[in-house]
Amino acid sequence: MQGCPVHTPVPECMQLYRQGLLEEAGKMLFQNNPLTAVTSQVCDWKQFCYGHCVLNVKMIPIRWYEIEQEISGQYLETCRLERQSEEFGGKRIAIVGAGPAGIAAAVWLYQAGGEVTLFDANPRMGGVLRYGIPAFRLDKKYCDSYEKILTEAGVEFRGGVELGKDITVKELSASYDAVLLAIGAEEPSSLHIPGDERAVQALPFLKNPSAYKLGKKVIVIGGGNVAMDACRTAVRQGAETWVYYRKTFENMPANPMEVEEAKADGVQFKVFQAPVEVKEGGVVFRDCENVEPEDGGRVVTRIIEGTDHFVECDTLLTAISEKPDSELLEAAQGYENVFLAGDFLTGPKTVVEAVASAREALEAMKTKI
Repeated sequence: MQGCPVHTPVPECMQLYRQGLLEEAGKMLFQNNPLTAVTSQVCDWKQFCYGHCVLNVKMIPIRWYEIEQEISGQYLETCRLERQSEEFGGKRIAIVGAGPAGIAAAVWLYQAGGEVTLFDANPRMGGVLRYGIPAFRLDKKYCDSYEKILTEAGVEFRGGVELGKDITVKELSASYDAVLLAIGAEEPSSLHIPGDERAVQALPFLKNPSAYKLGKKVIVIGGGNVAMDACRTAVRQGAETWVYYRKTFENMPANPMEVEEAKADGVQFKVFQAPVEVKEGGVVFRDCENVEPEDGGRVVTRIIEGTDHFVECDTLLTAISEKPDSELLEAAQGYENVFLAGDFLTGPKTVVEAVASAREALEAMKTKI
């Protein structure tokens, strides 16, 4: 499929679905994308699916993601991994990071005969699926299912092992035929304004929301999916929750559906607002505006001087961007048998893009080992 990063075989699956062959359709989807039961729920279907998948010559968009959820959810309940080839037969492979890219790679490598060991800093498999995306958006039963599928197949899981502290890239490279690093991008970016140390980073908050006393009013800074998860989590804890964003809704990188669901949850939005200082009891914002260059180039957002205003809040959550750990990225260089995948390679992307990245990494792995 043209718009899909993993090229989902929609026509073939639709044919099986119409024939009532849900098991066969589920197997086809799982083989193409082991996380199909998840990506059909949390990925931006308007970007990747809706409009790319159409019904015959009438070009009517199909809500394929809903059908994919039905097929994949049922298949995951009974899925059992089997060896399908010996392409990686006899090869010991370490995967560091049990999130989307790591799970997908573990499935494919096991099927191809590999002896897989999966490491993660967290005690359970799932990565961002378990410790980042809130349960109201993704039921944790899916993480449990993948954990069960891989464990029953014989994939070894070592939780509570942090790369760079408990084990090094050098040690892994020497002990395994191949190493796949898929540890995500969890290093938060700072606001780089006075007082930003008062802010709470969204990712740690999402990992354990109950550990934070938010108070009556929360402001979330950011316009991506992490910001939407943070604000929707905060409002569920009873806080009056606002999202402040320096551009407008059309510029928000978040899935538009997530923005609308946040509004439906009671989250309030304020656009064209840039934070300039975090103080005790609130934040100083400055108004912004879009400016269209005279040469007709790209519209830019500029801050309007002299528009400072103080907005009270009890907690400031920041979700402006994440990036891979630069020290670990540097440590991963120079090894012929070490490969990168997921957000650790690309920076923050969607779950389906992480799966596509894992597939590319395995293709590269084939040529090396």
